[in-house]
Amino acid sequence: MQRRSRLITIVAAVTLPLGMAACSSGDDGNSAAAGKSLKIGFITKFPVDFYDTMVDAVKKYDTEHADVEVIYGQGKSGTDDEGEINTIEDMIAKNVQAIAITPTSPAVQTALDKAVKAGIKVVLVDNDIPGWTGKSSVVATDNLAGGKLAGTWLAGHLPQGATIGVLQGRVGNPSLDDRVKGFKETLGNKATIVGEPATDCDQTKGLNAAQDLLTAHPDLAAVYGACGPPIVGALQAIKGAGKKPGAITVIGFDASPDELTAIKAGEQTGSVAQFPAKMGSMGIETAVAAARGESVKPTIDTGTEMVTKENVASFG
Repeated sequence: MQRRSRLITIVAAVTLPLGMAACSSGDDGNSAAAGKSLKIGFITKFPVDFYDTMVDAVKKYDTEHADVEVIYGQGKSGTDDEGEINTIEDMIAKNVQAIAITPTSPAVQTALDKAVKAGIKVVLVDNDIPGWTGKSSVVATDNLAGGKLAGTWLAGHLPQGATIGVLQGRVGNPSLDDRVKGFKETLGNKATIVGEPATDCDQTKGLNAAQDLLTAHPDLAAVYGACGPPIVGALQAIKGAGKKPGAITVIGFDASPDELTAIKAGEQTGSVAQFPAKMGSMGIETAVAAARGESVKPTIDTGTEMVTKENVASFG
């Protein structure tokens, strides 16, 4: 009996740590399982080539990272604040750990505040919301620098006193406003701006605005656009007015596929290139890092470059 009792004691002594180890292993496994798949929301403004390219880069990241699940959302237009707000609220309900978003305007800030209050990290992509302290990071083009790049280029290629029309994007959108502000700063008094219609980054509105400018100013020497689609519309207006390709200097912003095609054909003079794929990949990487509690840079500049016929072959 004494020998048997000692045997039981030994077995118990060995079994207890194993049981404790099993419990400990199970706890670690549960923690790992809970942290294995991060759920990240990625929201873009509306379906155009620029944002499609951005989303494609995120999808590539998504397929290469089994530990991250990306939920996608997209608005219907560049002014679809309501659509973005609804998508933000939907992602809060789906318990995402972070949201990367190209905000339509500061009007979506209240919904993003709700996300932050729920413990969700927010990374702004392409556009900033100036003064909003809830963001973890802004991954975007330095739009003011991009505008200055366009203004500098035009100042060096237009005769003194030339007339120019500026197709604004959505007035009140900080990033789009910066593209016009930077442009004016470096254009200086080299040319006279004869009109600055807003287009909401819409191709049809760009077409109509350019038609009005050409009617009011038949001698218009140049057109600058704060985003890509309105410039494509402007090219249609210029062609419809019977102007020869290249007769009016046209500078856009985005270097979208349609713009690049027009530059190659000699219909458009140039465009400030952004790098949407870089924004997408760096945006999702930053959102994931923020969700994991890692330190992220408050601002990440994805760069700009002037595209003309001389270097267009290197793009897209």
